[in-house]
Amino acid sequence: MTDFLQLFFSGLATGSVYALAALGFTLLWQASGTINFAQGEFVMLPAFMMLGFQAAGLTLLPAFVATCLLAVFVLGWAFKRGIADPLLRFGMMPIVVATIGLSIAMRNGVRAGYSAEAHPFPSLFADQIFNIAGVTITMADIGTLGCALALVLATQAFLSKTVTGRAMQAVAQNTESATVLGINVPRMIFYTFAINALLACAAALLVAPVYLAKFDMGEGLGNKAFFAAIIGGFNNSRGALLGGVIVGVAENLAAAYISPAYKDAVALVLFMIVILFKPQGLLGKKEMRKV
Repeated sequence: MTDFLQLFFSGLATGSVYALAALGFTLLWQASGTINFAQGEFVMLPAFMMLGFQAAGLTLLPAFVATCLLAVFVLGWAFKRGIADPLLRFGMMPIVVATIGLSIAMRNGVRAGYSAEAHPFPSLFADQIFNIAGVTITMADIGTLGCALALVLATQAFLSKTVTGRAMQAVAQNTESATVLGINVPRMIFYTFAINALLACAAALLVAPVYLAKFDMGEGLGNKAFFAAIIGGFNNSRGALLGGVIVGVAENLAAAYISPAYKDAVALVLFMIVILFKPQGLLGKKEMRKV
């Protein structure tokens, strides 16, 4: 039982990072109908941005703030104006192909322009270990889980409790009606892209100390985040949290009790099961979307 609890808790911490990246998938889909297959690289790039700001003399938190500002411009505004806006008018397939190409370009760009090596990344949390009923828990695990949970809940509260958040959801449901009601549709969509960029920065801050900053760190993360978003419900923010936690815990248990060789296949298997029996996801709903 102790071993199970150990694996379960560490899986929660890993899954919470998947949830942050998965939340970006759901937000972009809800607001603009965009599926961003470069989402993993959107987490990788801020990690290297933070390393660059630290190399320039900033400490971790100021580097994180500077990275957030830069990411809102590069991963938010520039991505929306340069890729999403021109291509979405032609349907979903062009944006899918473009973001897959973007992910490859970002990986190779960082590899060529920065380094192909894995770089150590400072942790936001103290190097402290707790032993509770035989279960070893690190401060990093607690902090990662707590920060990710707080960000997901805060995003959900923003969408459901604020005027801007409700306007963003109105745009997601029916852009024509939202325009008639006087909602600035382009601005609401930009807010969604900006929030996605900020969540990617937070995910980078949490995951890079564990997995190191490497040019290909976003590849596996993006795939698992996509599966987590589908499992939880692609049109439900809370589903991103549920899907991320399920994937994180399941892959930890599979690696320990079956074989580490199957760890990366767990998310795919869960994804296939959910698609077959509940295509809208565990918390998702059938959409009545009009654009």
